[in-house]
Amino acid sequence: MSVNLFGTDGIRGKVNIDIANEEEAITRLIEHREFSPPVLRLIGESLGRSAEFDPHKKPRVVVGWDDRPANNLLAGHLTVGLNLADFEVVHIGLCATPTLHYATLSFNADFGCMITASHNPVDDSGLKIFSKYGYKTTPEFEEQLSRNAISLSQEEREIDSIDSERLSQPSISHNLAEWSKNNHPHWLSRRYQILAGLIQRDISQAKNIHQPLLVDSSKGVGRFWLADWLSSNGVQAVEVSDEATDLNDNCGAGDFSPTQEWTFVEAKESPHILINQLSQSKPGTLVAAALDGDGDRCLLIEATQHGFKVIDGDRIADTFLNSVTNSGKDWSLAASIESDLSLTTNLNRFPTQVTANETAVGDRWLSFNLSNNQINEFITNSSMPSVLGVEDSGHVVLASPHPNHESAWSLVGDGAMTLVAYLLATTKLDESKLMDRGWKQRQSVKDVDRGKWNGNNKLSDVIEKSLFDKLSEFNLVSQWHRTTIPGEPNLMLINCLYGEAKLSIGVRNSGTQAKISVSARLEYGGSNVGIQEAINEACDLLEMHMINR
Repeated sequence: MSVNLFGTDGIRGKVNIDIANEEEAITRLIEHREFSPPVLRLIGESLGRSAEFDPHKKPRVVVGWDDRPANNLLAGHLTVGLNLADFEVVHIGLCATPTLHYATLSFNADFGCMITASHNPVDDSGLKIFSKYGYKTTPEFEEQLSRNAISLSQEEREIDSIDSERLSQPSISHNLAEWSKNNHPHWLSRRYQILAGLIQRDISQAKNIHQPLLVDSSKGVGRFWLADWLSSNGVQAVEVSDEATDLNDNCGAGDFSPTQEWTFVEAKESPHILINQLSQSKPGTLVAAALDGDGDRCLLIEATQHGFKVIDGDRIADTFLNSVTNSGKDWSLAASIESDLSLTTNLNRFPTQVTANETAVGDRWLSFNLSNNQINEFITNSSMPSVLGVEDSGHVVLASPHPNHESAWSLVGDGAMTLVAYLLATTKLDESKLMDRGWKQRQSVKDVDRGKWNGNNKLSDVIEKSLFDKLSEFNLVSQWHRTTIPGEPNLMLINCLYGEAKLSIGVRNSGTQAKISVSARLEYGGSNVGIQEAINEACDLLEMHMINR
């Protein structure tokens, strides 16, 4: 049996509240991606066995959750496990994932636990865990935690209903979204002031914005405050996700591809609440912003001549770098393998030095890289550290000031801050200095058996040959190299020259859903003729081999 219950970003699965047996709960999670209350109790209790704590004080855990139907129940079971492990448990209630990060630091907690499945459908849930330094847990820690949970599930451990009810109660509790509504806007304002001082502008000076700006918080907690915060700071905004039936249901950034476009007709016919409400504007105008269900990423929408298109994380980051590299500081950039910044950007065009590193997919890898893997301490700096992490899916990682300690910084992706950073960046926008964009495409095959792919098996060889043969039909293919990178155990990464242009193709299992993706990136100036055909053929083969008929 596998010992790691975690994927790319925590644990996620379809909720099944009918599972009561702990061994069955572990088996159903591993084999069927089902997430049940006993899993939370096991993880909570296992946290006490998986780390060392200060012997002079009781360890503390902060727990928050997004607005999924089973999350209150799941929070209670997690709290039972945490209390059995002798933690002091603080509930902050409904919140966004970056709010939970902030609360972990604010309460000087040893861990922060966020019950969420991010952009997954509302009938999924899951768990993300933060360390005392505000970083997501490492794979090594998650493997240890998983082993402890599996071991506990095999023990005879029963508690009666009276004890269970008592243990499900936290030491401190904040109702509904009280803590989030009171503290996330305050924290955003502090970060905004720091960044505005660096850029020497405020968001009321942002260029090319249609007002009111439509904001889609995916019916997450941001719907209670983000549009009002923007309006009070000079950008009139209106929240649109209130009318959604459920979290992530035809709303938010989770439905969007970084390369997606809509004609005016397609937008009006779209079931997506935000896209359906867009109105024709001058091409190049920012018309909307969409966050995901747990609020840690953001994609933007701009008007085109014939409709609308996504402004992805890469363009957000590129615009931001253009605004801050005039400040005289050198910057460090971390970009995931699905970002085109690290592949195609001419970093020498910036006024100051920008060094770039490529990472595995997942915002934790961006943070680990930018912290130089020193994730058991805070970044110490009297001013905002000049670091930036980006994924084209809209995760943008920036330095975040510690709420209790001067000159101490952590790193976090926050959809609201991503939007604010972009708005600030446009106040100095010189579009002629933005990078020439290469071509990229990502295509997924859903409902697959992910156990049939590991990036290094016979199926991987079949896909590699298919890609090479199909590409060779259209262009000269040379310097072909198959590799992977740390943190992506099932990735098959192909780097080559396609004609004279650099081409990168990655095939990897999703760490959060039952799907596999093929993503291609081609540098600016290269011909993309034939690449889509190669992707299509690879996806057809993956569907043939990985979907159980």
